[in-house]
Amino acid sequence: MRLPPLPRARRAALSAALAALTAAPAALTAAPAAIAAAPAPIAAAPAPIAVSAAAASLTIGALAPDGAESAERAWEPTRAHLAATLCRPVVLRSFDLPSLREAVSAGAIDFFVANSGFYVEMEVAHGASRIATLDAPPALSPTRALASAIVVRADRRDVAGLAELRGKRVATAGTDGFGGWQVAWGEFARAGLDPRRDFATVDETGFPMRKVLDRVAAGTSDAGVVRACLIEALAARGELDASRFRVLAPAPADGFACVRSTPLYPDWPFATVRHVPADTAKAVASALLAMPRTPGGTAWTIPTDYRRVHELLRELGIGPYETVHAQPTLGELARRYWWIVAMLAALAAGGLLHNLRVEWTVKRRTRELRAALDAQQRLALEAQAQQRALDHLARLGILGEMASMLAHELNQPLATIGNFARGIVRMIEGGRTQPAPLVDAANEISQQAERAAGVLQRIRGFARKRPAERAAVDLAEVAAESIALFRGMVPDAPAVQAELHPSRVRADRLQLEQVILNLLKNAYDATRSQPDDAPAQVRVECGPAAGHARLAVVDNGSGLGDADRERLFEPFFTTKPQGLGLGLAISLRVIESHGGRLFADAAPGGRGLAVGFLLPLEGAPS
Repeated sequence: MRLPPLPRARRAALSAALAALTAAPAALTAAPAAIAAAPAPIAAAPAPIAVSAAAASLTIGALAPDGAESAERAWEPTRAHLAATLCRPVVLRSFDLPSLREAVSAGAIDFFVANSGFYVEMEVAHGASRIATLDAPPALSPTRALASAIVVRADRRDVAGLAELRGKRVATAGTDGFGGWQVAWGEFARAGLDPRRDFATVDETGFPMRKVLDRVAAGTSDAGVVRACLIEALAARGELDASRFRVLAPAPADGFACVRSTPLYPDWPFATVRHVPADTAKAVASALLAMPRTPGGTAWTIPTDYRRVHELLRELGIGPYETVHAQPTLGELARRYWWIVAMLAALAAGGLLHNLRVEWTVKRRTRELRAALDAQQRLALEAQAQQRALDHLARLGILGEMASMLAHELNQPLATIGNFARGIVRMIEGGRTQPAPLVDAANEISQQAERAAGVLQRIRGFARKRPAERAAVDLAEVAAESIALFRGMVPDAPAVQAELHPSRVRADRLQLEQVILNLLKNAYDATRSQPDDAPAQVRVECGPAAGHARLAVVDNGSGLGDADRERLFEPFFTTKPQGLGLGLAISLRVIESHGGRLFADAAPGGRGLAVGFLLPLEGAPS
């Protein structure tokens, strides 16, 4: 039975609470669970998960903006990997946006792969949960992958920027598309344009998105909105002459391979529908994270943060936030709620019953929403605690790997203390009690004790467990302290050459020390097999670079091939015989949570590896 709508004041209150609920850091809850679900140790290929031969099939719904055939080509490797790993049938079905929305609502599918905007809508409306995020070229990272291109015909000199689109005809595949419309809508809004009143028409062509370019080329529409990289992909296949089009308001070059008009947003999620059992979702998440990268470069990583998508939809007042910002006119209200007007006109006496029913519904929904919000906050706190514990264990793991070297470093001052103490005893027993030698020996004992205490103090400071605290720090100072800590724990390591220039960033100091120490340890391991005629070298470079602070640890070891470098930051991938493959994966999560990027390049000169990260300088736009 369909419930009548709530009064405007109560609807606004519920919508505000819903916005707070969806802004909770759901990415944190998924990440530790996905890591914990992964098998250990990791073999060369994921071991099949034993299930009953009669296990029901799993159905994956895939959004197909370029048609069913293109979607099947894109997602067939994922489907085949899941079927082989889970040992149960996995069915892939292609949908357009309206039919995929209906399938999720009806519970006709178990999982879906779609754009970020659709996922946020389903998360709020139907309790969908992301269990993995796509990691595929040409994305800079899973959090910076999707964008829109606003295109006009190259010979349209009357349209130089977004402002000239006022009063023009604009084409799109559909106004409910994320990369094909909503992301561009955000740029229109920043340029002072409202597509609902400032464009002559908004023409929806439907999928495939190629139809938008055809309308622009034919002059039927003055401009069009397509997802970034569509023009480049069609041109690479020989299906389009890219010189016939021009992208308006191109974004600054930042390494992204395609011309775009908007910022980059998180990539497509792999999400589970609410009715799927938790153990099934966990098994699928583990299989996705263990899936090797396809020849086309597609892989899956831990769920990323989709708060920027929530913020965009909230600013535009669309999707799950439509009722928050909407200010309909009286005419729109009359058309939307005509049946209420008719009912009140025919049944005036029913007004009292209607009010009582609405009041009861509001109280019930408020209780449900409060309970859901409390549960979400509890899960967020648990996830944060688990993440802090994981970071602490990672630091202890580094100390464990260096335990024998640490013992050697402490043995030297302790042996010196023992020798001088015995010497003092022999001098006294022999009657040689002149003050000067005894004072010198006592001073030497004191210096060696202070040296040992300093080593232990640095180790205790690194290993202690505490909450993450971000503050303005000088990356060069953090690097210098990390080098000193590394030298204290690894006395036989090669001398670390440092070229450090002040670079202030806003970050958690201990987490940065953890990342730098892990990079130094990896560089040291890479140089241990150096021949005698090629002495081991480790160099740390730190300084500002194009609005970012850049730190790189360079070694002259044997380096890595291109294939290994591409997988270097994947969880559980390692080239060390006794390694776990978690150090760089955790470092990647730490750096990306600070808004930065981890990189691995061949060292200058062709021998060795340069691994490091970029962080935004304090005060620079992210």
